[in-house]
Amino acid sequence: MSHPTKAIILAGGAGTRLHPLSRIACKQLLPVYDKPMIYYPLATLMLGGLREVLFISTPKDLPMFRDLLGDGRRLGMRFEYIEQPKPAGLAQAYVLGADFVGKDPSCLILGDNIFYGKLDFFRAALAQVGSGGGACVFGYQVKDPERYGVVEFGADGRAISIEEKPPKPKSHFAVPGLYVYDSDVVDIAKNLKPGARGELEITDVNREYLRRGTLHVKVLGRGMAWLDTGTQQSLLDASNYIAAIENRQGLKIACLEEIAYHQGFIDRAGLEACIADSPKSPYREYLEMVLKEG
Repeated sequence: MSHPTKAIILAGGAGTRLHPLSRIACKQLLPVYDKPMIYYPLATLMLGGLREVLFISTPKDLPMFRDLLGDGRRLGMRFEYIEQPKPAGLAQAYVLGADFVGKDPSCLILGDNIFYGKLDFFRAALAQVGSGGGACVFGYQVKDPERYGVVEFGADGRAISIEEKPPKPKSHFAVPGLYVYDSDVVDIAKNLKPGARGELEITDVNREYLRRGTLHVKVLGRGMAWLDTGTQQSLLDASNYIAAIENRQGLKIACLEEIAYHQGFIDRAGLEACIADSPKSPYREYLEMVLKEG
């Protein structure tokens, strides 16, 4: 197996819980403090070393993503875009993105999920699936597990079941919207039958890997923050969280140009070009500081 190099960001959905905000644009284009929400999951992928990204969104919103992010070259990356005509479940990402993924292992992240902390767990998952195949998902302790896919662990610490939004959760460990899969995922997704909600459930993909005995679940510790932004309150909470850390440290979270520079995707001249392309703003001043400090 090769190390995963390709990733999908699924940024579709109707965002009905955020109405009327989501009438302006899809939620993944709404601001989380000082950046569009989509910057945060993209930053996670970049910090994992992933440089080829497929964005999936609605026919209405996709042109705005393309206008915002372009073809990725300015960041030393490659971006592609595919329409999701109507929301039909998270696993549909691998049906729509089959040609993009090809026979490679890959990663899927949801466009409204924010991860902050040391991403060693993600890099380890990419390496594990890249070398040994299978799939890797994560477990994160939450107060309200009935809102999520929930993983149950046996006495030996191994995952023994995964349920989608169960009324009586068997644990407090939710599965965040970040998944790493080997090349089998495309065939698994294509052969899924819609679940009770009439959608292709990502939980059913994970269940198939569990059935095969090739699903790895890594529990995220207390030093890792996982925020989702599906309600007005969680969107505000995420903005306040990002603001508190940035204003305390003077460093930005999910500054794509800075990450591209430090990851070696672009060189100094590439960062200078990004600065030249930015209007006069605190964001540009921050990039100038990054360039000055090297």
